[in-house]
Amino acid sequence: MKPGYTGIKRLLYAAKYSMQGLASAWRHESAFRQETVLVAIAVPLGLWLGETGLERAVLVASVGLIPIVELLNTGIENLVDRVGAEPHDLSGRAKDVGSAAVLLSILLAVAVWALVLLD
Repeated sequence: MKPGYTGIKRLLYAAKYSMQGLASAWRHESAFRQETVLVAIAVPLGLWLGETGLERAVLVASVGLIPIVELLNTGIENLVDRVGAEPHDLSGRAKDVGSAAVLLSILLAVAVWALVLLD
């Protein structure tokens, strides 16, 4: 087992590191900033447009997923860049797969919004 803090102290440190990650993504990743603005607009819109609790939940969750996937993609890209700058097939593949995950999360949100709103 990894030594470290437990209980509430661990939760406080985890929250601190999470906030540092969000701040870093905001400062360094324009895609994250754009997606965060999208979420800030789409969440209230989804809460207003959804007719049931379930509709509101899926509208909000589908757009909320986008920046989460973007954060994971950013982590992959940062790790690949840290390992080495020289071109490598696996490095390119890792970055492409992360980017594809972001694209799929966006397409999922579009599909969910279309299905809910066009029903």
